[in-house]
Amino acid sequence: MPELPEVEVVRRGLAEHVVGRRIRTAHLLGQRVARRHEGGPADLSARVSRAEVLAADRRGKYLWLVLDPPDDDPHALVMHLGMSGQLLVEPADAPREKHLHATLDFDDDGPQLRFVDQRTFGGLALTPLLPDVHRRAVGPGSGPAHGHGIPQPVAHIAPDPLEDAFDRPTVIRTMKSKNVAVKRLLLDQGVVSGIGNIYADEALWRAGVHGRRPASALTRPAIGRLLDHAAEVMREALAQGGTSFDALYVNVNGASGYFDRSLDAYGQTGRPCARCGTAIRREEFMNRSSHYCPRCQTVPRARA
Repeated sequence: MPELPEVEVVRRGLAEHVVGRRIRTAHLLGQRVARRHEGGPADLSARVSRAEVLAADRRGKYLWLVLDPPDDDPHALVMHLGMSGQLLVEPADAPREKHLHATLDFDDDGPQLRFVDQRTFGGLALTPLLPDVHRRAVGPGSGPAHGHGIPQPVAHIAPDPLEDAFDRPTVIRTMKSKNVAVKRLLLDQGVVSGIGNIYADEALWRAGVHGRRPASALTRPAIGRLLDHAAEVMREALAQGGTSFDALYVNVNGASGYFDRSLDAYGQTGRPCARCGTAIRREEFMNRSSHYCPRCQTVPRARA
């Protein structure tokens, strides 16, 4: 699944190529692409046509365009990438992709925005915008500020570590109060959003903490360092275009990221730890794979 850096790469591409343009027509191919939209594909197509794109926004792994229809308040076109969704900016006469599900054409006759999804787990939905209860009047950061609000389906998602709205002290207190595996909390989008399996493993390796260690057993400074490592590794991944293990995770120009070459834990089973030389191990965790160094990240003792 794409995580925060991969989604932010796409958001920046949309901000550069789509924001400020007016949609002329939207063509949705099939029913599945609009299955999350209550009115179905015909209603979605009609409601986004003639709308101006005000912003490309994101919270955690969730991505949306803020649209200003001529006869309605601004709404969010939420774009669920799923496991293989791609948003591509291409000339209208470019060859159609095999798994093309939607196209947006614009009044300026410039490049199309295309939604391509090989595994069809993603889709599009138009939803109301709600006030962002987490928004704070602070200085600009590296993440979006959500001045237009938050889509209704995203309202329950916690801010991510790259947002101005991220409340580090509160997240530390919340995690410290939980007697559950710390990796489970890193993956809990209601506690902190945007961190998936890849960057959780990388942050835990950098912090020297095993993912099954109870969060309540860590000190508050240790939890803070872990969150800082998560933000650090995601910023590094963002600078390299994200992590692309295959051709599915690309930016709007179709280019893959290359942070997979810089991973120290995730996917490194059997390779020497970059810190101590011990072979990286893999174990099952929450129906996922966890990767860790058995020397640098001591396995917690089983509790009675």
